[in-house]
Amino acid sequence: MPKVRAASTQAFAALRAQAARARAACSPVTRRARPVLGSRWTRFSLVVIVGLAGGYLGLLAGGSYVTPVGPADVQLTLHPSLHGGTTLKLPPLGALQLDTHGGPVALEARLTDLRPDQAKKLIEDETELDRLTDQIAGQLRHGLAELLLRAVLIGLATSFVASLALFRSWRRALLGLGSAAAGLVAVTLITWGTFNPQSIAEPRYTGLLANAPQVVGDARSIVERFSAYRAQLARLVGNISELYATTSTLPTYEPDPSTIRVLHVSDIHLNPAAWNVIKSVSTQFKVDVIVDSGDLMDHGSKPEDKFADEISGLKVPYVYVRGNHDSKETQKAVEREKNAIVLDGATREVAGLRIYGLGDPRFTPDKSTRDDYVGADQLRAEGLRHADELRKSGKLPDLVLTHDPTEGEGFSGVAPMVLAGHAHARSTRLLPTGTRLFVQGSTGGAGLRGLEHEEPTPIELSVLYFSRASHRLQGWDDLRLGGLGLTSAQIERHLEPAPDRAVTPQPPAASPPASPTSPFPSEFPSDWPSRTPSPTTTPSRTPSPG
Repeated sequence: MPKVRAASTQAFAALRAQAARARAACSPVTRRARPVLGSRWTRFSLVVIVGLAGGYLGLLAGGSYVTPVGPADVQLTLHPSLHGGTTLKLPPLGALQLDTHGGPVALEARLTDLRPDQAKKLIEDETELDRLTDQIAGQLRHGLAELLLRAVLIGLATSFVASLALFRSWRRALLGLGSAAAGLVAVTLITWGTFNPQSIAEPRYTGLLANAPQVVGDARSIVERFSAYRAQLARLVGNISELYATTSTLPTYEPDPSTIRVLHVSDIHLNPAAWNVIKSVSTQFKVDVIVDSGDLMDHGSKPEDKFADEISGLKVPYVYVRGNHDSKETQKAVEREKNAIVLDGATREVAGLRIYGLGDPRFTPDKSTRDDYVGADQLRAEGLRHADELRKSGKLPDLVLTHDPTEGEGFSGVAPMVLAGHAHARSTRLLPTGTRLFVQGSTGGAGLRGLEHEEPTPIELSVLYFSRASHRLQGWDDLRLGGLGLTSAQIERHLEPAPDRAVTPQPPAASPPASPTSPFPSEFPSDWPSRTPSPTTTPSRTPSPG
């Protein structure tokens, strides 16, 4: 024991010596800092900083309040921000951002709940919508007043408690409280001074709302006429209520964990807004895989390849087949995306489904290539030829993906379902073999081609529900958004009447029949000579080297 005691004494002595040397080394700095830290202005500044910080944190902590707005509940929340502003969140539609004010605090209004009974009454009775005009204005004022009062009181209380806990002085706690109050007054003045009533004329949209910015109507006239704005706000609440209410009237089939959810898109045609729609729908519907039946691009050129980079941001497998506006270089650009699966005469199992895909044999970006001579009979025969090869392999798929529905018809009897696009108009029918041919509209609103008709082409996509046990289609939701300049949004549920129906094969493919527009009636364009002969020249039968 004496030895242990002596060793401990020596160790403590060494530690004391090291501490003394450290104090001696720091003493010049300590001596210089002591007058500064001990000065009255430094202590005053520290109290003010603590008061301001406590007030700001308390303001944010207390800045949350749920208020009724018509048939809905809206959560108002204050967030820290460098630029201020207001965000209106309408899940699953997206968000609308307004530069209403500057300052260190932003306001978020989020739709959290909808009362179906009130919404239904609002939709069916137009007089209810008129009464809603004054009602929601008062409800919003009340909600904002409650939010700000709650936030200010909690901010002041937090500042006082923080200052008292740190400085253990009632006088300094009151000083911290005063500095917090001054800070809140400064924030109020900044908000008031930077308030921008024109901000509603320049909103930014994200999610599905990015494709329907006219949802707020004629924004400039709304700014000029506040009464018109109030009426438009009431109509906006009514429209959102109607859109949400549609979900309660869908048929009874409810997707569950045993369901494979497939999002079918097609004919995006280089429209960047389509990615917002696809991302929002794939997230909200929790899809397992996205299938694209082609025409991702417009001309299949190399500068367009970068458009495919957005695929990697979708976070789920993306199955793709080439369309007639997509080149082989387009196909390679898609292949480079980590979640992309390109199918061209091949079968892959994705999300539990065996999917066979076949790229379009044509490339007709500007209607000036020899592939324009391909007729419907040739395309159908091409599909029959590949279907015969698939049937002989003995490994039949659950789903076939082509671009042109005419070629897709050739796979009738090979799989229970064939997905296609190309037509820019959604349709579906049961073929005689029991195969369902599902043709998707244009998820890109046909790109610039959507402006060629009297009315813009709508944005269309569908969520298909397959049984995980039988791999058969059980039902699907068709989503349709109005094209450029339109604001309609529609969700329609369909049920497969006989999901377990028999699928019977059809006869194998024959040789390609004559096409009335083809200079080589019995051959497909890939087998034509390299130079198209004039009508008076006898066609050569020598195939081109490429």
